[in-house]
Amino acid sequence: MEYIRPNEFRATKETKISELPTLNDFGRDNKQLKKDLKKTRKELGDFQDVLYAHDKYSVLICLQGMDTAGKDSLVREVFKDFNVRGVEVYSFKVPTDKELDHNYLWRHYLVLPSKGKFGVFNRTHYENVLVTRVHPEYILNERIPGIHKVEDIDQQFWDTRFEQINDFERHLHQNGTIIFKFFLHLSKEEQRQRLLRRLALKEKHWKFSPGDLKERKLWDNYQACYQEAIVKTSKDHAPWFVIPADNKKAARVIVASILLQSLKKYKDIREPSLNADILANLDHYEKELQAEKGL
Repeated sequence: MEYIRPNEFRATKETKISELPTLNDFGRDNKQLKKDLKKTRKELGDFQDVLYAHDKYSVLICLQGMDTAGKDSLVREVFKDFNVRGVEVYSFKVPTDKELDHNYLWRHYLVLPSKGKFGVFNRTHYENVLVTRVHPEYILNERIPGIHKVEDIDQQFWDTRFEQINDFERHLHQNGTIIFKFFLHLSKEEQRQRLLRRLALKEKHWKFSPGDLKERKLWDNYQACYQEAIVKTSKDHAPWFVIPADNKKAARVIVASILLQSLKKYKDIREPSLNADILANLDHYEKELQAEKGL
């Protein structure tokens, strides 16, 4: 959408997420936003077809946000017009024993999108500098040499993780993965309202967990961790975008528009040309198929 300018949402070293709005609907009502999304996601779906045929780039989309920020519904609505073979979605939960037997990035490497495909990480490798930072005791499960107790986990430990994540993303970029990272910026009050709706609506009960309330008490801790992670890992090759998320429909349009506008800048992504021999014989192939009509 022309009214959305990606750079207005892109994080820099000076970004302070506490000062950024959690609501921006651009003065458009739900009907208009729904129409805008429908148009944009159709164009994104068409682009994905070309990306698949071109077969040289992949696209990795990372979604982070507090509980109820709208990650699941955003994935459902933004990628609705994609060919199912062209997009893969992964949600990373508590690491399994097998995953803990490897380094913390291992499980993310395993499901990176192949060339020609979109990959969506619904919660991402950033959980390793967010949830584990709010709950550093979780780090002990990784059995890292030299880390025997929570007190061993200092600022240098986290700075090293930020460097490792930056190296990971730089490696992906250099090998043809186009990276987008979206933080769905939700207000604490809007989260409260969404949790109340989960309790009020029977069909939403399954989404509610008492743990949500426990984590909500750590809101300020999470915001501080997001602030540092975003500022230290938003790079030209792997930018963070802070998306106002209090209006779910507007957030979906913003994300879809940023993706489409950014990907259109890759002018080398285009459908491959037919082999010269095939191209020269198109008329022959058409006549052969047309001739079958009389059989």
